[in-house]
Amino acid sequence: MLGEPVIASTEEIAKAVEVLLQGGLVGFPTETVYGLGADAQNPVAVHRIYAAKGRPSNHPVIVHVTPEADLSYWVQSLPPQAQALIDAFWPGPLTLILKRAHQICDAVSGGQDSIGIRCPSHPVAQALIRGFAAGKSSGQGGIAAPSANKFGQVSPTQAAHVRAEFPELVALGMPVLEGGSSEVGIESTIVDLSRIEQGVGPVLLRPGHITAAQLEEVLQQTVGAADAHAPRVSGALKSHYAPHTPLQIASAEVLCNLAQEPGLSEGQRVALVSHSHAHAPALKHEKVDWISMPGTYAAFGQALYATLRSLDQAGYTHMVWESVPDSAEWLGIKDRLTRAAAAF
Repeated sequence: MLGEPVIASTEEIAKAVEVLLQGGLVGFPTETVYGLGADAQNPVAVHRIYAAKGRPSNHPVIVHVTPEADLSYWVQSLPPQAQALIDAFWPGPLTLILKRAHQICDAVSGGQDSIGIRCPSHPVAQALIRGFAAGKSSGQGGIAAPSANKFGQVSPTQAAHVRAEFPELVALGMPVLEGGSSEVGIESTIVDLSRIEQGVGPVLLRPGHITAAQLEEVLQQTVGAADAHAPRVSGALKSHYAPHTPLQIASAEVLCNLAQEPGLSEGQRVALVSHSHAHAPALKHEKVDWISMPGTYAAFGQALYATLRSLDQAGYTHMVWESVPDSAEWLGIKDRLTRAAAAF
């Protein structure tokens, strides 16, 4: 029987707070994925995130705050739609794009006049941000944090993933706080509310665990799709979340056919990944492995990145993942898999 997940101690969190206050980087858990965090009010610290990840400087990051944060410090205004979503979904896996307050450095927004802001529900993340804010002279502290992985690659959902991704930073003393496996497992839903005053929005810029239907139920209005004039946001590039091993998406029927007739050349080895078959079909080739994923979107999301990372390190020459349902609740997972496959 598995024990309780290891959680960072109060002392470890306090040490990580000191690193943030001194302009350093910290790996920390959220309910979505693990983040690579820095002081959102310190442009030099934020640029350290970009340098560590190899992230383009015009690709914005998200600022993480606590439930009690004074949002007027971070944004120019808080439209009623934003407050309604905050009341319904914060703390939780929802990022809001709003007009950035003038005193907030544009390093967090990739030079744009907007800012992405969210309140994570993970207790370690909340304790870290709360301790960090208490150490700031202004009393206002936010942690800028994209996912703790090299840019464009598979996101981490365990502390061990972060350490494996940034061994050089860990060797130099970067804290990586333990928080167990991420509960949601894919990045937050992102909604643009920065253009409400111009009559544009709300707009869904990145699907996630919170669906468009759930947003519309709270807002009592339609949530639009991303448009050409929408702010740039994390995870919106065509190719993203990508393993090093070539990945393609196919139907369950194709997977079953490949299990029988894989058509492999010398030296090839393939992983077939299915969520609709509880038991593997009879395999006709020793270089084919059948990997079963959970059949529900919540459990699938929790397992997605850890499975991608594991298969990426297992010596396969390629992997074929079964296409997921087109339903609204699966949209965030479908988005991540489609972008992961786009590189190939």
